[in-house]
Parts: sequence; structure tokens; C-alpha cells
Amino acid sequence: MISKVLTAGVRGVDGFAIEVEADIAAGMPTMAVVGLPDTEVKEAKDRVVAALRNSGFDFPSKRITVNLSPAEVKKSGTGFDLPIALSILAASGQLSKKALEKLKDHIFIGELGLDGSLRSCAGVLPMLGAAGKKTAVIPPANSGEAALAQILAIAPLNLKELAEYLDGVTDLAQIGKIEFKSEEFEYFLDFNEVKSQPLAKRALEIAAAGGHNILMIGLPGTGKSMLAKRFPSILPSLTHEEALEITKIYSVANMLGKDKFAYSRPFRDPHHTISDVALAGGGATPKPGEISLSHNGILFLDEFAEFGRAALEVLREPMETGSVSIARARESVSFPARFTLIAAMNPCPCGNHGHPHKQCTCTPVMINRYRSKISGPLLDRIDLTVNLNPVEFKDWEKKAEGENSKEIRARVTKAREIQKERFKNSKTKVNAFMTTAEIKKFCPLPEGGGPVLEAAMRKLGLSARSLDKILKTARTIADLEGSKDISKLHIMEVLQYRPLDRKGVADV
Repeated sequence: MISKVLTAGVRGVDGFAIEVEADIAAGMPTMAVVGLPDTEVKEAKDRVVAALRNSGFDFPSKRITVNLSPAEVKKSGTGFDLPIALSILAASGQLSKKALEKLKDHIFIGELGLDGSLRSCAGVLPMLGAAGKKTAVIPPANSGEAALAQILAIAPLNLKELAEYLDGVTDLAQIGKIEFKSEEFEYFLDFNEVKSQPLAKRALEIAAAGGHNILMIGLPGTGKSMLAKRFPSILPSLTHEEALEITKIYSVANMLGKDKFAYSRPFRDPHHTISDVALAGGGATPKPGEISLSHNGILFLDEFAEFGRAALEVLREPMETGSVSIARARESVSFPARFTLIAAMNPCPCGNHGHPHKQCTCTPVMINRYRSKISGPLLDRIDLTVNLNPVEFKDWEKKAEGENSKEIRARVTKAREIQKERFKNSKTKVNAFMTTAEIKKFCPLPEGGGPVLEAAMRKLGLSARSLDKILKTARTIADLEGSKDISKLHIMEVLQYRPLDRKGVADV
């Protein structure tokens, strides 16, 4: 007898339907799982054997073949345990006719413990996208993902309870749906704790309002890391769509917290020794890296020039397209990666170049080598660059607090609302990711703006991409001011955030 049970797999951050077929025939007692299973799936047979026997079922002492269809797509993860166990029960005649009919209306996902209990597994949220109108059966630990996805789902405690539900002996309550509410997340860190640095604060506000990438250059102790860690406090609250996107990525990476869904924007700050694979994602079975884990949030790279050249170069495509593609021999997957990059670096290897009191021990050759670690094409993709000066004692001892994060966030949120209305019929969400056609439509040159950009392009050697980024950033400044059109002053303000076009890092 051949049985069929529906389940789902994950490709990138998208789920797809999989049919688990089981055939039981006379022969030597063996169990083979076919259909391109990885090691985790192959190990399922040992867990399934123990789970069935410890749940009061018989494991057939015959030749068992389990096929995962479509067979040409690689299968990974532990979520196939439950559907494999049910397919064996169905094929061996241990389920009633009523249960067999009920199987057709459900999709089953879950890892099995040796005692038959259902345990959490990675990637449940994207898998639920393949459920359609069917009722999903998932582990209790993954209930939060089903609630966020707002689909029909049940969460039995173990295999025996599920079998009783299928037979109609017991009933299982549907998992409640979560009505996502956009609420301001309270941070313990606040912008008013940062002394001085008004130019850097202004640049970060512009970056937050338009999703722009920013590089901060300054002496050690000038507040680069302090500002970056307070950046999330001025970002607008997550929307339901953004929360779903983030939760999908973290679900695939098996990194969801206790609440099982995202409630704040991610802030990722990998160490500069990170590899290019860990940053971009990859592995035999591609998993999201730090770039994708920063989706709809912040990727903070401190000591920017200390990162490996290969690691930095993988940033270029995601910064431009908002996604990262990983190709393997059998498949190619894409992970979303629309993040705001905040990079911070010293002006030289010793960190004292330009210090008013400390002497720099670096030679010009050392400084140029330090600068060359960051390629021109990568710098070309950074919208804002700002220099941080040492904090004077008179500024440090001031008791009066500056503008707090709540006040800045109010302006940022207002600017984002303007962009939401502007791009309501587009895939674009923020100004930083405007297409060429959208730049022409929403960023017309103001009177007197053409000569300013022409002079900047000629004197600073700006590329066409740089000019586009200047217009995008100027559009954000106009949004912060509530201005319908970009002005010449907006363009001139953007140009002051491009010091590396005027002189090298060695001269900053």
C-alpha cells in the first residue's frame, strides 16, 4: 500500500509544498529515504522508528521506501520527521479510514523526539506559506509563527495525541491569530546621551529617514560606536509586513527568540574577523548570513577598514539590489537584504591622525594601505560620510541634554510616511532604493541645482551613481523638512557629507 502525506520545505525564505510517499513491501527489514535528503533528513528514520514504538504503534518489519517529491529539489531540516511517521502509519494500515481522509486536509511539519513528542524545527513560518487553505499541524513551540502568519493551525503535544485527533477521538483547538500592532519599541539608549557631534547626529537622522548607508570616520573615543548603537532608537516602528519578512529569515536561520516573532528592527554588529560566507550567507545548504539577518534593520561594521577585502566586497550587490544571491551546483537561492549600513573607522591604523594633541605614528604608505582596504566601488555605494571631531571638555561637562531619540524619531517617522505615500504603487519602500525611473520622477533638479552638480562632478570626479545618490539623499532632506521639491540648499547639504570625494582618508 502506498500512502501520501503533505509537508513543506524551504528554498531561500520561501516555502514550497512537498509530498511524502511511503511504500511498504515484503523483503528485508530496511527503510530508505529518497528524494535528495540531506543528513538531517536521513537521520529522521532513526527518530521515527523510536517515536512510533514509544507512542504505542508498530514499526513494520518490512522493506520501507519513503520518497520526498519533487525528487530533484534538495531537502533539509528536521521538519520531515512527522510527515514521514504518518506516511508509514498510513501505509501500514494503522490509521482508520476517517484518519486517512482527514490527512488530505492537513499539512504536517515537525521534528519528533524519541518519545513521540513534537519538537520545534527551523523554517516553520515560510513553510506555512505553502499550506494554502489546508490546516497546518506544527509543534507547540512554533505556535507563535503560525499566529503571526494568521493561518489555520493546530499544535498537538505528541504523535499519539495527533493520531487521536485524526481518528476523531479528541479535538484540538486552533492556534489563535495575532493582530499585529505597530508600537514604538522603547530603547534604553538615547541620542541625548551623546555629547556634541551635531553633524553626525544630523547625518544619522537623514540616514534613518531615507534608509541611506553612512560611514563615520573619527579618532577613537569620539562616539562612533555610541551613535551607531543608538541609531535603532530613532527608526520608525515595524510594520506587519516588515515583521513577517524578518521573522521568516530568523525562522530559516533557527534564531527566533522566545516570542517566536520579530518585534523590533534587527541590529547586527559582526566582528571584523568574520568571513565572507558568514557575512553573505551560504553553506552546503544555503543559510542567511549577517547581511540578511540585518534585513529591515541595521548592519553595523565597526573598524570598517579591518574587515577582510573579500568580506567587504560581498556587500556591494546587496547594497545596490536589496538582496543577496547564493548559487550552488543544484540550486540558486536569494535572501532579502534591505539593510542600512553604518560603518565606522579610524582615520589611520594607529587612530591618531589629525589628533590635536597625540602624534600619529603611521607613515603615508601605511595610511594609504589602510584606506585601500575599502574599494572605490564600495565607497561609491555609501550615501553619507561624516567626520567626527574630538569632544571638548566644555561639551563633555555640559549638564544640559540635547535632543532625545523620541523627538528625532517623530521627524523620521513623518518622513517615512511621506515616502510610503510616494511609493504606494511600487516595490520601493524608502528613498535609498529608488529606481532610475523614480529618481527622474521624484527628484527633478531645482533651479540652480544643475550647475552645482556639474561643478561637483567635474571637481570631485563623481560617478553617475554618486549623482543619483546625491539626489536620493536630497529628496530625504526635503522630506524631513516637509518640502514638496528638492532645493539647491538640499543638494549643497548633501555635498558636505561626501568628504572622501574631496580628499582621501589620509587627509581627513
